[in-house]
Amino acid sequence: MPSERPAQRLQDIIDSIDDATAFIGGVADTAAINQDRKTLRAVERCFQIISEAAIKLGAEAERLCPGLPWADIRGIGNPLRHEYDVISPARLWQSIRDDLPPLRAACVQALKTHFGDDG
Repeated sequence: MPSERPAQRLQDIIDSIDDATAFIGGVADTAAINQDRKTLRAVERCFQIISEAAIKLGAEAERLCPGLPWADIRGIGNPLRHEYDVISPARLWQSIRDDLPPLRAACVQALKTHFGDDG
């Protein structure tokens, strides 16, 4: 069932992206994620929240932020919950670096455009 609070779901995505980015500390390689289990678990949790917020947005996600791979965004939560033992910390780091910035930008723009918020 789609969320009755799409602006909050977009903000949840933005906040989780900001947290994941802060957790890895802007390092140029996977060292921050591999450094300790707390960092890895914190980053995994951010991805779970992003996935769940995208699920709760439902079809509204495509309307608010067209052109993003919403099926993939929603789907990342499943391996984190069910295949946690095969998740690559390097892949999470790469996604924080490459995939999350465009998602964040789209969510910020959607908040501005549709809800008058600067995210």
